[in-house]
Amino acid sequence: PQKTSFHRSQTLGYKNGFAFSRLPTVGIGGERLYVNQLSQAELDELSNTRPTLTYGQAKQALPSGFIPAHVAFDKKTLKFDAYFQEDVPLSAEERYRIRQVGVYYYLEDDSMSVIEPVVQNSGLPQGKLIRRHRVPKNDRGDYYHWKDLNRGMNITMYGRTYRIVDCDPFTQVFLESQGIELNPPEEMVFDRYTELRRMPVHKHITPSDFDSLKQFLTYDKQVLRFYAMWDDTDSMFGENRPYIIHYYLADDTVEVREVYKQNDGRDPFPIMIKRQRLPKTFVDKKKTFPSCVLEISDQEVLEWYTAKDFAVGKSTTLLGRTFFIYDCDEFTRNFYRDKFGITDFQPVEIKKKPPDEVPQVIPPYNGFGILEDSLQNCFSLLPKPPRKDVIKMLENDHKVLRYQVALESPNPEDRKRRFILSYFLSNDMISIYEPPVRNSGIIGGKYLGKTRVAKPGSTTENVTYYEPADLTIGSTIEVFGHRFVITDADEYVLNYMESNAEHFPAATLQSLRDHFRPRQVVKEAANSDIPMHGTNKQELDELIVQVQEELKLHKYLNKKNIREAFLQCDKDASGILDKAKFLALCNSLGVPINAILLNKLIDLCSCGEDKINYHDFLRAFPS
Repeated sequence: PQKTSFHRSQTLGYKNGFAFSRLPTVGIGGERLYVNQLSQAELDELSNTRPTLTYGQAKQALPSGFIPAHVAFDKKTLKFDAYFQEDVPLSAEERYRIRQVGVYYYLEDDSMSVIEPVVQNSGLPQGKLIRRHRVPKNDRGDYYHWKDLNRGMNITMYGRTYRIVDCDPFTQVFLESQGIELNPPEEMVFDRYTELRRMPVHKHITPSDFDSLKQFLTYDKQVLRFYAMWDDTDSMFGENRPYIIHYYLADDTVEVREVYKQNDGRDPFPIMIKRQRLPKTFVDKKKTFPSCVLEISDQEVLEWYTAKDFAVGKSTTLLGRTFFIYDCDEFTRNFYRDKFGITDFQPVEIKKKPPDEVPQVIPPYNGFGILEDSLQNCFSLLPKPPRKDVIKMLENDHKVLRYQVALESPNPEDRKRRFILSYFLSNDMISIYEPPVRNSGIIGGKYLGKTRVAKPGSTTENVTYYEPADLTIGSTIEVFGHRFVITDADEYVLNYMESNAEHFPAATLQSLRDHFRPRQVVKEAANSDIPMHGTNKQELDELIVQVQEELKLHKYLNKKNIREAFLQCDKDASGILDKAKFLALCNSLGVPINAILLNKLIDLCSCGEDKINYHDFLRAFPS
């Protein structure tokens, strides 16, 4: 504390213009120096001094070499294994992710870098996370040094904390040589989600001694062909279906093809099982192993199908379907005979089960159209019209049998209705026409178009139609629920049946004869009683003229009603009426029959004693 002088002695001097250093003579402040003032170089030089007289001039010792740090530590790097934890907020499968990195420390310039190994298809930006540079340690400007690194410690760089778990052998040797005590290594932490996604390590399988190339070159384009049947009749709509099984000797693959026939109604998919190796025996699978897999490898299969598994007369199960082999081709027989010594190739006869006959149920007739024509819709999608008897149509063309029928009904108004039934002999059709009656309240006209009418009680399988033999006087016919009674017929009907008496029953012909016999008797009697000579006819004509002149005085007479009344009263349309009925009808109509001329006209129109021909009488009442 009492020291006041602190100056240092001068050690730099110049001699002959050159600068040189000299040893200080005194210390700081002029104090005396008690230590050696020689430099290290001078001490080294003195250590090498030898007696020059004994050993001669002494050799100068080589100075120790100076090696800079960038040369001494070139390509020397300390490597530490580390990891850091990264949060995954938007994922239901993982909450965090462990990312493994390598921390590299370069001794030549004290720089550091962090590199993450690249994982294929990870979806993360990997590789160099921190580029090589001096990494700051704190906010005071300090940098990380290799003395700050050790195993089992956390290191924070740029806000991310890395956990160092281990290092490589070079790093361990270097740190221990510098006197640093290393912590024990830790196990690397792995991400559970990443481990689940990691592909299994491929295990090398020693190839077998079997030469597949030799098999291919020997059996190329050689195929065994078997003819098989698949019985699927146990399932709904199942059947026995033929198949062809191909076994390729070049690579032991099997192919199953379907056999199609013309118009079999199936889509053209010829291959049922594509060409592939088919498993015969599987490895005992766990319960968690799915029963259906896309690809089957050798690890799941103990035995594959080979050529010795196929034989004629035996069943083979391929992918769950049992095929019965009943025959094979000639090449297959020769192959089995040469390879396995099999000589029994007797083909098995396949008996096809006849299909069950399904009875065709014909629906009931709905009443629309002709029965035969409607029935064709039940036999074909494109119905054809029923065949017609052309010869019958030509022979009976324009031949029609007409009958007068009355409607049988509980309604009194319908009982008075009269219809004309026409039977067409060319096609056995019936039509019904109702003559219009004035002031009857019923519109006349066509009642039934031309159609064939079936008898009541006939079925679709056994149908019977009305024929002329069924149309007798007084008989009842049923036409689509309506009953008609035949009351009269044309004389043409009787004439036609008499000319073709061999085709009609005697009862039908006799009923018509009995119906027309009264008319024929009356006509014969009229022709015999009134010869109608020329004088009588002339007298009748003159009398009719006189009666017409006299009736002009009776203007109250409705001549049209008189004619209609006589025609309606004559139900047989014979033109002959009873005399009593005739006189009663004239009285009801107000005809003055008491007049002399009218009495004389009635006498001339008489046919016998009690019959009158009213056609001649009506000539006096022209419409």
